[in-house]
Amino acid sequence: MRFDQKWMGRNCQKNPEQWFQAQVPGNIQHDYAIFHQFEDWNYSDNYKQFLPLEDDHWEYSTVLSYDKKDGERVFFVSGGIDYKYEVLINGKRIYFYEGMFKGFELDLTEHLCQKENVLTVHIYPHPKSTGGRPDTRDEADDCCKPPLSYGWDFNPRLLNSGMWEEAYIETRASSYIGNCEVLSKLSDDLTCGTVSFDFSCAIPCTTALYDAEGNEILRGTDRKLTLQNPKLWWCNGQGVPYLYRWVIQNEYESKSGYVGFRTLKLVRNEGAVDPHEFPKGRYAAPITVELNGRRIFSKGSNWVAPSLFWGLLDEEIYDTHLRFVRDANMNMLRMHAGSGRAKRFFYDMCDRYGILLWQEFPRACNNYRDTPHYMGMLESEAIAMIRDLRHHACLALWCGGNELFNGWSGMDEQSPALRLLNKLCYEYDYDRPFLFTSPLIGMAHGGYTFWDKYQGGEVLAAFQNSHRTAYTEFGIPSITDAGLLRKVIPEDELFPIGKTKSWITHHGFYAWGEERWLCQDVLGMYFAPARSIEELVEQSDWLQCEGYRGVFEEIRRQWPYASMALNWCFNEPWTTAANNTLIAFPSHPKPSYEFVKNALRPTLFSAKIPCFTWYEGDTFEAEIWFLNDAPDAAEGKVTVTLTLGDETVTLLEWNAKTAPNKNLRGPTVRYALPLLENVDKLILRLEAENGMASTYTYQYKPKKRRKPINIRNNNGVE
Repeated sequence: MRFDQKWMGRNCQKNPEQWFQAQVPGNIQHDYAIFHQFEDWNYSDNYKQFLPLEDDHWEYSTVLSYDKKDGERVFFVSGGIDYKYEVLINGKRIYFYEGMFKGFELDLTEHLCQKENVLTVHIYPHPKSTGGRPDTRDEADDCCKPPLSYGWDFNPRLLNSGMWEEAYIETRASSYIGNCEVLSKLSDDLTCGTVSFDFSCAIPCTTALYDAEGNEILRGTDRKLTLQNPKLWWCNGQGVPYLYRWVIQNEYESKSGYVGFRTLKLVRNEGAVDPHEFPKGRYAAPITVELNGRRIFSKGSNWVAPSLFWGLLDEEIYDTHLRFVRDANMNMLRMHAGSGRAKRFFYDMCDRYGILLWQEFPRACNNYRDTPHYMGMLESEAIAMIRDLRHHACLALWCGGNELFNGWSGMDEQSPALRLLNKLCYEYDYDRPFLFTSPLIGMAHGGYTFWDKYQGGEVLAAFQNSHRTAYTEFGIPSITDAGLLRKVIPEDELFPIGKTKSWITHHGFYAWGEERWLCQDVLGMYFAPARSIEELVEQSDWLQCEGYRGVFEEIRRQWPYASMALNWCFNEPWTTAANNTLIAFPSHPKPSYEFVKNALRPTLFSAKIPCFTWYEGDTFEAEIWFLNDAPDAAEGKVTVTLTLGDETVTLLEWNAKTAPNKNLRGPTVRYALPLLENVDKLILRLEAENGMASTYTYQYKPKKRRKPINIRNNNGVE
């Protein structure tokens, strides 16, 4: 039986005699802040209240409370503690570990006395490497702690630790079913599924399998069950993420969980290898997902921890975000290395919602060392992550980390740490793909703004001129909603915007370059100076909405050579002043969320438009496409209209039909743009039934003043 405990915490350096209530699971710095009534750490630069705590020792303590029957043993069970810690019972150390992803079960029975038993968890200061710049994420290059908390361009430096996963006392009799791991496997021809049960129990147990409707379909005493013609698990948009429920039970106890049957490979992208050229060794990395024998387009986003204090994350927070993911027609999340592993129930939810996960080990933008200490710690943590997650149908692939082959990281395929991870993934999860890092040859990270000279100018043309197999990071920032900004920026700093402490702290300036992520320099290229913070946000949202929609649709048009589109990023851990996110903290969809949701509909009519701003005298041009990444054939009729002010003209009617998972390029419409007074928007509508319509709102500007002319009868279709 499980017994949750009442925990107290203390800072061993600052007022060590002062104990405070500690939330488990949680983070002890958060508990300390609540007790000492820290000011709102989201506001202005108040997060700095935590900086003096970085090098402190901490302790949790509880007087054990439980009921024990004769013959039962008493265990302390933990899903993981962050980061370097020891466990003591009645003052005696019984366990020591460095890392946060490995759970443990400690038999306390022989250490208990007749009177009160005190269990203590002592946590050491945060690891800090001396090999790089102090107070930066360089300090994470010799540990397995997620580097995000050392500071990032969307995350303040806020190092936390503590009992971030579940921790409790459990009494166990001889009937206890322990060490459960249930793995499924599907034959290559998809006709035969096996379920393998691995567990320990001192008395006989039976195993059973139930379908999604609750009907028992298999039962026995064997540790392997075989199912003919199982229903397959599919990702979102490709079919039902079908799960079977397994049960292990004996006369007194039972354990249960879920498995899905699917095959998954990463295969070479179509057209990525020249069949007539003798291989020279390097070619674009295979990055097309083949799920159950079907090549699919992977579409989604990058995930980061949705809180500065990941110990506080619960099922409700995860579920809110994952529903947004599912409803946006996404089928994949890249679990960014900066955040490490999510809590275990996050992966259960992704199984249910059909969200494929690209899981990275917590290593990002650093050259990780091959010291015996680090390699030993990495091996232990990696094995724990693999064993924790390998049973999930949603887990698509493993990745060594983020941007490790870049100039600022300096790693390569010969780096011992990466070779170790490759070895461990093969040994413990051999049939799941492994990538050394992202990006690899053929893939792309960036760009990250609507306009940047380094990406080739405006984002729409830049991606239309790009030729990549996968786009695993790209972004367009927007300024956070004014109402949310007022919760973190003092009113006297709010507008006009300046390089004040609050705007800098919340990543408006100097997050990545002087103007990032507010990008006022870019906004000034397109718009007149804003007269209020609300107007500035509206300008920024317009660019993010049309930019994200344009990029996602363009990458889809590049299928099958391009097979993946994952924007940077989906969510954020606190309120940023401006960011590339689709969901603002804590769970507010930005206007761009709906645009991305529409761009990722399985079937839609799409317009390839080469630029955002159009002038009087230009010939407006749009290439019309029919996009279909659904598993079924699709057909529809589209009517293309152009609106300027009060005038609307029909440019095209087109009937389109395409096979499953195929796109169709259609006609190009052209239109000579006249001069119109008091018009600043050009609206292209692709009118269609069955949810396949699209509307594009771009900028219109007159070159000079002259008498307005009627816009009718100036259209042409190619």
